Amino acid sequence: MEEGIIMIFKKKTLFGIILLILVTLGMLSFKLYRQPLGPALELSTSTPEVPTLTTFPVAELTIEGTSTEAPPTITQTAAPQPLCGGPAVMNILAIGSDARGQHYLYGLADIMRLVRVDFVKARVTILEVPRDLWVEIPEISDHYGITHGKLNQAYLYGNKGLGYYDGPGEGPGLLARTLNLNFGVQPDHYIAVNMRTFEAVVDAIGGLDIYLPYEISVKSKDNPKGFAIPEGQHHIDGETALWIARIRQYHTFGRAENQNIVMCSLRKKLLSPAIVPAIPELVRSFKSYVQTDFSPEQINQLACLATQMKGTNVVFASFPIELFKAKKTFDPQLGTTTTTADADFNILRDYIDRFQEGTWPDPDLVIQNTPSPAETDLEFSCED
Repeated sequence: MEEGIIMIFKKKTLFGIILLILVTLGMLSFKLYRQPLGPALELSTSTPEVPTLTTFPVAELTIEGTSTEAPPTITQTAAPQPLCGGPAVMNILAIGSDARGQHYLYGLADIMRLVRVDFVKARVTILEVPRDLWVEIPEISDHYGITHGKLNQAYLYGNKGLGYYDGPGEGPGLLARTLNLNFGVQPDHYIAVNMRTFEAVVDAIGGLDIYLPYEISVKSKDNPKGFAIPEGQHHIDGETALWIARIRQYHTFGRAENQNIVMCSLRKKLLSPAIVPAIPELVRSFKSYVQTDFSPEQINQLACLATQMKGTNVVFASFPIELFKAKKTFDPQLGTTTTTADADFNILRDYIDRFQEGTWPDPDLVIQNTPSPAETDLEFSCED
């Protein structure tokens, strides 16, 4: 009898230990699922909450001199909820680094985009920020007296290679603080991708099918045999996709338009039936080769939202070209003058405020899908 009781006690104890181990592992897994993959920005953000309708009890309101009939009942309408378990809005700083190695120690921010992800309306808006703006760069004045530079230099100065910055978020952190100081940008998260990783991702999914509405070329009188891709439909590999995204054929805004075309093609390929099942494995393969503070949970939320969006709900925007003028500025770090973009920062800040609020670009605007080199500051959306 005693042996039977002892056996039961041992079984219950063993079961309890196993249950405790499983609960502990589950808690650790959940914690890791929500653990950022890189250092956080530690910036205050302006991400709004989902609006709710506030009503007052009708029975408590009495108005003298009015009819004694019962007032109409106010029906409370439930506010739309974010999709995929995400927040109402997520603001992201996206960076394309010109570093060619498998690292993020050095490299300028070759591409900078502010990305507003609306999980309630299933809409993504993407704003190109000119890299040549001459800006104040905070928190590194104790290194060689650096207080100003081109916007893309803030990312270089913030990464570990130069050792100029020891604040939160490394290169993306200093770039985010620079954008915040000069323009009021308040990103929640960041992601940076270097050139080699971008090429590898495109090649890993079998290349891109891309339609170019105009010829992209480096041909000139001095270089008549320069590389060119004619207008039309093409299948391209990672190296060619990077070339299209980086070439400055007309001006900075035309370069951004090329990047928009490439990104729409990449989105379409990633959401194709052949690739969607492989996305989790792609994320696992490349997450060590990007610079980001996303958690696995947030990556899943974004991937989930992408499958529920129309191409026309991915909208690219640029500042009006007439806001900018080329200017020669002396760069004390280079010891020479450099060409910078000059603009009224108060006007740019107003555009960015409206972008972050979701009121610009106009959410009801019908977007023209076909870009033109002559109208590269017009809004542009992906095709389905």
